Amino acid sequence: MAEPERTHPGVERAERAAAMLAAAGMPRMPARVMMALVGSPDEGYSAADLAARLGVSPAAVSGAVRYLESMRMVHRLSRPGERVARFDLIDDGWRSMVVSQTPMYGRLADDIEAIADDNADAPASVERAREIAGFLRYLEKRMPELVVEWQESTGRSPS
Repeated sequence: MAEPERTHPGVERAERAAAMLAAAGMPRMPARVMMALVGSPDEGYSAADLAARLGVSPAAVSGAVRYLESMRMVHRLSRPGERVARFDLIDDGWRSMVVSQTPMYGRLADDIEAIADDNADAPASVERAREIAGFLRYLEKRMPELVVEWQESTGRSPS
């Protein structure tokens, strides 16, 4: 079998990006599959293609694809006359993923403020907690606005 670096574009960088996503909390195999799909051919990759590219079992790819489909990051591409499904990234999957996390910032800020309320005897801790909560509320407000600004700057219509 040919080395992945020679048969697929961007393998090293895809692995590095996947490692960053895993460090940020995404499960490792879905991160690797997602980054492989960033550099996929226009027709997408089959599960066997992904398994070969990543050097893993088809079962590992299957679980990762299910995870990414549940996050609405990946979709199956079916073509008439082909028995094998192919996978590719959903065009606005990244935007959707970022925006879908926005409510978490407000809920987290609520909990952090409640911790501050319960910790009145530690003023430095309270101040730090309130600053963190303020930052999270800023993210909650700005994240959807940033997406609209980005869409407008690229000529895309805001959704």
